[in-house]
Amino acid sequence: MRGIGQKTNFFLDNKTEKSIINKLRDAGCVFAEEETQLLASETGSIEELMNRVEKRVSGLPLEYVLGFTKFCGLRIEVEQGVFIPRRRTEFLVQQAKALTRPNDVVLDLCCGSGAVGAALAAGLTKIFLHASDIDPAAVRCASRNLTKLGGHVYQGDLYEALPDSLRGRVNIIVANAPYVPTDAVQLLPREARLYEPKAALDGGKDGLDLHRSAAKAGLDWLVPGGHLLIETSEMQGAKTLEIFVKAGWITKIVRDEEWDATVVIGTKSVEPLEPWGRFLRQ
Repeated sequence: MRGIGQKTNFFLDNKTEKSIINKLRDAGCVFAEEETQLLASETGSIEELMNRVEKRVSGLPLEYVLGFTKFCGLRIEVEQGVFIPRRRTEFLVQQAKALTRPNDVVLDLCCGSGAVGAALAAGLTKIFLHASDIDPAAVRCASRNLTKLGGHVYQGDLYEALPDSLRGRVNIIVANAPYVPTDAVQLLPREARLYEPKAALDGGKDGLDLHRSAAKAGLDWLVPGGHLLIETSEMQGAKTLEIFVKAGWITKIVRDEEWDATVVIGTKSVEPLEPWGRFLRQ
């Protein structure tokens, strides 16, 4: 036994440990040793552990097997059928944090598990957090992650889910909306294709349907000088930026090569803009 037994409520002998590692490795788990340690440390009995191992061997993503993922240093609950937050989205959180001030009203749009909103609420001085998603499973999951942080979660299509009292009062809107083009969904890794909800991946023909909707209606919900931040891909970044500009935002695009992360940031002008807006690049 190499360090696992100290974290579990049962004894895991070396033979069983090696057997689990081999099972996971044979199933294609690249980090079989690490997954074995994590599964054992989060399990209360050998029977439960073996049950979880079988689920993992069948192809179920590790995050669903465990019931949580780590995001921005937080333990975020996830359940099967809810989008699993990616590490690159931590860059989106970083950009939103830099623009958020104490007592700001923050909206996590297309919130999924609520990971982005949770990371903002946990990492900033007091904010007023709201989140929305169209999927009931996501809303249920986000409620568990955000209610304990003082957040409010609503079910509905983008801004339609929100109480009208928020209109014109939001300071920051942050969105990791689906942006995979429909024809490219079939090219995603197997775990995403088979187990994550298609609605949380498929962004329409060019992947940018929800970017258009979020940008078009977002100005009505923000205070002057407020910001809308949307994660996109490097390939789609210029098109997302163009969508923002045409909708009337002061716009810039930021990127992190290490995380392969791209974010478009739109700012609501404090004065009327020309019809095509204006943009800045960073």
